[in-house]
Amino acid sequence: MEPVIIPISKRKITLLFFGSVLFVVFGIYFLMEPGKFVSPIMQNKPFIFIVGAAAVVFFGICAVFAFTKFFDKRPGLIIDENGITDNSSGVSGGLIGWEEITGISTAQVHNQRFILLMVNDPEKRIEAEPGSFKKRMMKINYRMYNTPVCISANGLQCNFDELYRLISDGYKQHRF
Repeated sequence: MEPVIIPISKRKITLLFFGSVLFVVFGIYFLMEPGKFVSPIMQNKPFIFIVGAAAVVFFGICAVFAFTKFFDKRPGLIIDENGITDNSSGVSGGLIGWEEITGISTAQVHNQRFILLMVNDPEKRIEAEPGSFKKRMMKINYRMYNTPVCISANGLQCNFDELYRLISDGYKQHRF
């Protein structure tokens, strides 16, 4: 199999960074001035404060991820005879060998689609992960989707359908 190398999209990562920073700014504004967002419908200042705090934390993490990915010289995804090397996100799975993959499916949350790689020993893959944040995110993926490995085209120089086709073709070719 000729290796397929999909670079990280600097354009998509830049948009993610600036979008995240914008949401952090709005979150800070919610934290500092929750009373300005009280209306006859939404009269709960503590709720607005919590939304602001959640926005700052979540989108702050997204901004840090986007900033670091922008300077990452490694390809976003490599599909070759060894398997799939995922470097596309903050919770990338690294090398997922073909022998480890038991199936491929998709999931969608709102307008966000991603590829689920079912693996033969999810707990082992999670425990092998050195970073605690990444490990926590993989555990959440496992609880929600029955696999710790989820791949999105959001930061890659390809669209979702193309990515799914490339991964599916590689899997069919190397299935044990």
